[in-house]
Amino acid sequence: MHPDHTQSDRIPIPHLRQLWERTQTVRSSGTTASNAGSELDPILIHALGLNLLETFRYLYSSNRNFGEFEDWIFQKNNGVLTTERIQQINAALAGEAAAEDGGSRGVEPILSAAEMEHWEEHGYVVLHDAVTPGECKAAADLLCEHLHVDLANPQTWYPDDMKATIMVELVYHPALQATRESQRIRRAFGQIWGTDNLVSTNDRCGFNPPERPGFRFPGPHLHWDTSLSPPLPLGTQGILYLTDTDAEQGAFTCVTGFHRRLESWMASLPPGANPRTQDLNAEAVPIAGKAGDLVIWHIGLPHGSRPNRAQKPRLVQYINMYPPDRVDNRPWI
Repeated sequence: MHPDHTQSDRIPIPHLRQLWERTQTVRSSGTTASNAGSELDPILIHALGLNLLETFRYLYSSNRNFGEFEDWIFQKNNGVLTTERIQQINAALAGEAAAEDGGSRGVEPILSAAEMEHWEEHGYVVLHDAVTPGECKAAADLLCEHLHVDLANPQTWYPDDMKATIMVELVYHPALQATRESQRIRRAFGQIWGTDNLVSTNDRCGFNPPERPGFRFPGPHLHWDTSLSPPLPLGTQGILYLTDTDAEQGAFTCVTGFHRRLESWMASLPPGANPRTQDLNAEAVPIAGKAGDLVIWHIGLPHGSRPNRAQKPRLVQYINMYPPDRVDNRPWI
């Protein structure tokens, strides 16, 4: 039993100290700490405006005291965490809706009946004009500035530090926060989840230039970011196109409708076969989109990017939202 430190903590969220103590026990001893409460870690981290992978890298990288961890969180939040926001986070972690949020109010539809049918059948849907042209351009310009890329000059499209990945460690900026706060995006996720009480992830960006001698597409190839243990729950992921993206421009790619047959497909595999190493590329479909389009897909779809065989790079931002009471305790398969 850990002592109650919340009276002296500058960020009075009991689960925050539990997260720090649990990870520091593992880091210092090399042993596995109790996983009690760990299913709430993503909710806490996202609600604090942090990136999941970056936060765990920080916690496991070196010996830090709790005050330093709090300093790091404040720095990521421009020095401000209001009492109201902390109360909302504690309520979310307790499985309660924030008082003024109303919890599961009716969500004003933004996707048509046909689009929702497409979601159910194919496991993905495209929200057109998810953000304004100005917001989209600001995010694209930021990504180019971060990478020192000039879209008019192909010689700048291949930074040395991007030869092994198309993922860009760019998370915190007002231009990216503006797209995450799009009410059209919130309404779309809310319609799929059936609630307006949602937590937004704080994900990275992506830059996928055309293949050329010396640069071949490094992935990610088709994969899942979830356990394949049945039953498969509802879960979402999303990608925002920051520029017009043709099908062969390294577009988002998935095996459509696979969420509806994942369990039967798993059962049909030979004994001992690893489902994550099966070749599903023949069924994969690229999803083109315009600048400002958001593709939302079901976690049950094998998905990834693809080689860019067009004449322009692909620029994207990853955006997702989910209810704070969405906890997935399935074993990892």
